[in-house]
Amino acid sequence: MIVSTTNFIAGHRVVETKGQVFGVVVRSRGLGGNIIAFLRSLAGGEIHEYTQLLEDARRQAIDRMVHNATGMGANAILTMRFDSSELGGTMSEVVAYGTAVVVEPLEAGGG
Repeated sequence: MIVSTTNFIAGHRVVETKGQVFGVVVRSRGLGGNIIAFLRSLAGGEIHEYTQLLEDARRQAIDRMVHNATGMGANAILTMRFDSSELGGTMSEVVAYGTAVVVEPLEAGGG
């Protein structure tokens, strides 16, 4: 599955648009992780526990989006974006979304 943040994929053309596709993940750090993150926040700087939480959530959101696009019969996703928000002060929501399409390589010589 090709996933692109652009409106096109170099060397390919869109032959069918399947529609909007997304992957949603809501994650919460456990009590121990929240305590460690709180203590780190007192000193300032990056809070590695939350960075890892969000990196994992983005990866999982992309995986879910790709799974949904595959189920629609797509072989690519265009204009992929992320959105995120905080829920209740203890949870993070990450959404990956884009347009599921079928693409095919351009013929050699400019087709």
